[in-house]
Amino acid sequence: MSGRVAVVGAGVSGLTGAYDLRRGLGDDAHIDVFTAESTPGGLLRAATVGGVSMDVGAEAFIVRRPEALDLVTELGLADQIVSPGGLRPAVWSDGRLHPLPAPALMGVPATADALGSLIDDDARRVIDTESDRPMDWTVGADVSVGEFVAERFGDAVVARSVDPMLGGVYSALARDLGVREAIPALAQALDAGAPSLTAAVARVTGRPAGSGPVFGALRGGYRMLVDSLIGAARPSVHTGVAVRGVRAAGRRFDLDADTSIDTTGYDAVLVAAPVWAAAELLTEVAAEAATGFGRVRAAGSAVVAVAVDGPTPEHSGVLVASDADLSLKAITLSSRKWPHLAGGDHAVLRASFGRLGQPVTADDADLVHRATADLGTVFDAAGLPAPTVVDATVQRWPAGLPHYGPGHLAAMASASAALPDGVAVAGSGYRGVGVPACIGTARDGAERLLRHVNALT
Repeated sequence: MSGRVAVVGAGVSGLTGAYDLRRGLGDDAHIDVFTAESTPGGLLRAATVGGVSMDVGAEAFIVRRPEALDLVTELGLADQIVSPGGLRPAVWSDGRLHPLPAPALMGVPATADALGSLIDDDARRVIDTESDRPMDWTVGADVSVGEFVAERFGDAVVARSVDPMLGGVYSALARDLGVREAIPALAQALDAGAPSLTAAVARVTGRPAGSGPVFGALRGGYRMLVDSLIGAARPSVHTGVAVRGVRAAGRRFDLDADTSIDTTGYDAVLVAAPVWAAAELLTEVAAEAATGFGRVRAAGSAVVAVAVDGPTPEHSGVLVASDADLSLKAITLSSRKWPHLAGGDHAVLRASFGRLGQPVTADDADLVHRATADLGTVFDAAGLPAPTVVDATVQRWPAGLPHYGPGHLAAMASASAALPDGVAVAGSGYRGVGVPACIGTARDGAERLLRHVNALT
């Protein structure tokens, strides 16, 4: 087949879609990729700090999910996959470091003992007796993680275990996230008849987890994936081009774009922009879908990448309890977590800020100052001198992640079903955040468009 296809967005979703479209349409197809940014990559971005290049957007992918691993292997990058070292994260609460709760499901403990020193005896009794109390769960219900866990296990468990885990993934507190959205395995166990939260967590954590590392990254950073996708997809990449809308033109589509190139007569369009941007782009061609997409809120965040002199805590990172007294929400001790980043002149780390409803408003200099002060507090609690910062850079993501509140997945499925033939969406807003989820939606979107283009010929 050949054809003329547009991809709006040049992050991992858009570039994966372009790659699959090229494979399906062949060498003669014309594939335009548009991005308003100056470079492709979206949330895959690197910065050099203290002479070390490190990712300052998405950092790793789940190896046990097939999407990212399959794509990396297809592109010939499997030999570049690296795994974290053996250190585990710690949790910052009550002015000190605690072991990460285990066994637990996204911070929801299997037993009170899993929480160790994070809770007191009163909170421990609430968890120990949870299975003796009746539980009101409706099959198919979609409730708040924070509210449900707080009702069953208490507020301290949410603030000191669940919030730290989910906050790093979704940039939101547990009370703002749906159980079905953020911890689908838990919802499935409850739907299947688990009589208590304790029983549901035990069912999930008791399943065989497989062997080998959970997470992986690329030795050269995610830039390797971006470059490889562009090389394999061979699209015409148009940077600095803002697309304002998609219009139907008979059986084909036109783009309203800020460019002098021809953006008319596309056989199909893949919208791989953030879900709230997709809402604006699709208002004319898919009003019902656009309305659904437009209800999604954005959670902003910022990463301060830092190079320091001196020793760092012997953890892969630090997750901060939501009732703690620090400005940042997490620390990734990158030189400890990733062996390939160790051994340089300086240790490197990432300090993360921002959650849904808590925008990062400090200027860059103040943000670096806050990161430095909080690092000093954590290092002191670990028995280490305050780190000497030798280099730092700030990467802001004002609208980085979509809000996965209760009912989000059902709403996105309903909105996506209203898309016309020849239009597809892809990205983190539809079926999960993270690189594997983005790749999955992109491949499904490309398959949908290939069927449509095939029907046109």
